[in-house]
Amino acid sequence: MAKKTAEPHPAPVLESGMDYAEHEKTYFGFVQAVKWSIYGTAALLIVLYFLIIH
Repeated sequence: MAKKTAEPHPAPVLESGMDYAEHEKTYFGFVQAVKWSIYGTAALLIVLYFLIIH
């Protein structure tokens, strides 16, 4: 049988390549979009209620 030798893991990278400012802007935009989607859905439901029931 062939013997496999284990190679050591690479050293951990301490610096992050992530752009936190851009991440926060994207997250803020996502939260705003969800918030306005909820407002829009609530408004649509109210309008449909008055159109169908009344």
